[in-house]
Amino acid sequence: MSVDLPLVLGGLVVGFVVGLTGMGGGALMTPMLIFVFRVDPLTAVSSDVVASLFMKPAGAIVHLRRRTVNLQLVLWLCIGSVPAAFSGALLIRYLPFGDGFDEVLKKVLGVALLIASAGLVVRAVLGMLQRRTALGEGPAAPSSPDVVVRKVPTLVLGAVAGLMVGLTSVGAGSIIIVVLLLLYPALKASQLVGTDLVQAVPLVAAASLGHILYGDFELGLTTSLLIGAIPGAWFGAHVSSRAPGGIIRRALAILLLASGLKLLGASLGVVIAAAVGALVVGNLLWILVRERIKKLPPKPKPLGTVTAQDAATDPAGLPSTPPARQSASQPARQPEPAPKDATPSS
Repeated sequence: MSVDLPLVLGGLVVGFVVGLTGMGGGALMTPMLIFVFRVDPLTAVSSDVVASLFMKPAGAIVHLRRRTVNLQLVLWLCIGSVPAAFSGALLIRYLPFGDGFDEVLKKVLGVALLIASAGLVVRAVLGMLQRRTALGEGPAAPSSPDVVVRKVPTLVLGAVAGLMVGLTSVGAGSIIIVVLLLLYPALKASQLVGTDLVQAVPLVAAASLGHILYGDFELGLTTSLLIGAIPGAWFGAHVSSRAPGGIIRRALAILLLASGLKLLGASLGVVIAAAVGALVVGNLLWILVRERIKKLPPKPKPLGTVTAQDAATDPAGLPSTPPARQSASQPARQPEPAPKDATPSS
């Protein structure tokens, strides 16, 4: 079994994006295998899913150590996603498409990529509105705010994402992060990424088992991808656990749009025009949204919150202002004199 260096480099790039953004594994790796390396679509899906099984934990461990994971959400997402992911991998072999199966699978992948691209845009706008800042949330403090878990919507979300991963290897990160942002606005972006990465481990494990049993998994192809993807995911997770990757997400959204249109059969001219249009129009709309958000009043901080500015002012991490201030008009209180004994000692 030989190692393919171009595949290693491709896996390194995809792994970094996965660790940085919490998504992009199937959304990038499967089109890369199909378009760049000319891999059969079903083989690309199967190999990508199995590669993700080893790539996701590298980023998930980093977020677990930094406590940017909500384990209750992980539990309810997995209850829905694990059986759905295995069922999707099983179902893909029994879809009644015959000789046209590869073309149908490309169409399904194309739709999934367009959904992922739209999900990135919605996620970015909602994130800015949530934090009322156009410049991101800054360094992520290792904290886990208390949220009331909505069990049924979270379980359904996991099931939908799991089915998409089992069928196409695309969609888990984009769908889960966007919907979690709507369901649980108290979670930080870094905690959304961490929660998504950790829940993806059992999800991808179930989908991998299904593709090993029923798909077209290739060991040599997957091994070359993993040699690059694992260190890439580890490094990307270290970056994302401290600061969001907004520029990467914008570039990824345009790339997913172009890949989705190409899989749906659009001509090269249409793909290029759509990518350029998204780049120009998207940046103009981004500026308008950013300027509008800048005019919003700052979001009130909960009691006891320490901001990055506070931490920079006081290295100990304590608020820089004293707990109580004395009015300048009030005289300083003098210490009371020690009481004198009424009778002198003999």
